[in-house]
Amino acid sequence: MVVRTRRFLATITVSLLALVGGAVSTAAAPAVDYVALGDSYSSGVGAGSYNDSGNCKRSSNAYPALWADSHPVSDFEFAACLGARTSDVISQAAALDAGTTLVTLSVGGNDAGFTDVMIDCTLGTDQQCVDRVATAKDYATTTLPGLLDEVYATVTANAPNAEVIVLGYPRFYEIGGSCRVGLSDTKRSAINSGADTLAEVTAQRAAAAGVTFVDVRGHFDGHEICSDGEWWLHSLTWPVDESYHPTAAGQASGYLPALESVTG
Repeated sequence: MVVRTRRFLATITVSLLALVGGAVSTAAAPAVDYVALGDSYSSGVGAGSYNDSGNCKRSSNAYPALWADSHPVSDFEFAACLGARTSDVISQAAALDAGTTLVTLSVGGNDAGFTDVMIDCTLGTDQQCVDRVATAKDYATTTLPGLLDEVYATVTANAPNAEVIVLGYPRFYEIGGSCRVGLSDTKRSAINSGADTLAEVTAQRAAAAGVTFVDVRGHFDGHEICSDGEWWLHSLTWPVDESYHPTAAGQASGYLPALESVTG
């Protein structure tokens, strides 16, 4: 009788532990308090379906909105804005607090003058384009690091409990691709080299700040301008401010998987 009782109790105990373990393993992950900072690549310029009343061009097709729609999020604040520089992202960081658990951002391209690069490369000679890219690269390696350090320090101070993820920029062109008109391959190669420099500098400063850098260049392979596949970036287009920005497909199939590669 005692043996049977002990076996019965043991069976009940195992069953209860299994139930508890099952409850723990199937419990929902804590909801995320998410704030998206950054420039036009984060706001979704070029992806359409803009849902802000100002000039920030925040798109419901942008990777922050797509991520928030597909993950357990308790709160989502979309602060990224067209034209944002490092000083603007520092201002955007006022949206952060100790309750923020996820921050994403992209910044640096406007500081380094890549809008002017694209204008000069479109209108100027090959050499003028190469020279303008060289100026942008010099800024990116000498001045931009300190500005990025200030951004990352502000973000981590304002959101001490958050995972901070910095996303880079894609290369614009496939060299020797399908384009037979437009910019020369010399100009395209120079522009791509500028994107590479910006990625290297951003990765270095993110690592120094202890935040996560996500390099999106590989995620756009085969989908750059002049590639044989679907282009995930606009070429020169109207409105002009959407030129050289990701399309809706670039946000959904390039940026979103890049972010999910580190968040799940």
